[in-house]
Amino acid sequence: MNATTRQMKNVTREIGQEFTGEQYLSFELDGEIYAVDILRVQEIKGWVPAMVIPNTPDYVKGVINLRGTVIPIIDMRKRFNLNEVEYTATTVVIVISIGKGELERLIGIVVDAVSDVLDVNAEDISSTPDFGTQVNTEYLKGLVTVDKHMVMLLDTERMFTTSEHDELDSFGINPEQAVEENE
Repeated sequence: MNATTRQMKNVTREIGQEFTGEQYLSFELDGEIYAVDILRVQEIKGWVPAMVIPNTPDYVKGVINLRGTVIPIIDMRKRFNLNEVEYTATTVVIVISIGKGELERLIGIVVDAVSDVLDVNAEDISSTPDFGTQVNTEYLKGLVTVDKHMVMLLDTERMFTTSEHDELDSFGINPEQAVEENE
């Protein structure tokens, strides 16, 4: 765990004060802090190798069988075009739900480390700066400052295009074929 992760602290509120904001699970990628809506998080698992699926985008590590459900595993470093590193003891898979209703599905995102749960008020969220057409920030919900660190809030509904959602669905292999999760 590096200094940035150790310095991250939960945004606190007075005892008895009702919190009306949202909670986010923060995690680290390449020394930067990102966060996803905690209501989308299903579980956090240590890294286990995934069954490789041929002819998939390079950011798809493969699939795992999580208690009978086949889940595609997405390497967020590759997804965000960051430098690749070897997975370590702090590397985890955050299982999140994306989509709604009949289109809802689970995916696992591989991150360097989990940091903290953050309480965030809507008024504390800054809009994403406009970087022009060269940088895609569509997947960012906004930015928030926590203990002098900028945290990028990810919009899980926009992390993948419609065609990428369809491609993730196409990995519908028989659960018995997927790597069985170690319990």
